[in-house]
Amino acid sequence: MSKRYTAEFKRDAVALVRSSPHRNVTEIARELGVSPEGLRGWVSRTAPTGARADPAS
Repeated sequence: MSKRYTAEFKRDAVALVRSSPHRNVTEIARELGVSPEGLRGWVSRTAPTGARADPAS
């Protein structure tokens, strides 16, 4: 069973990844309690400027 996260949580997680270039996604995912693959997906679905799709979609 997969866990559901709010759009706000996903946006904050993506922002944390983008604002922490010295840290890897796996480390941040572990800290947040999410899977590294899921966090990478959220990041890849969101442009750096936030212009693309919402990571919640």
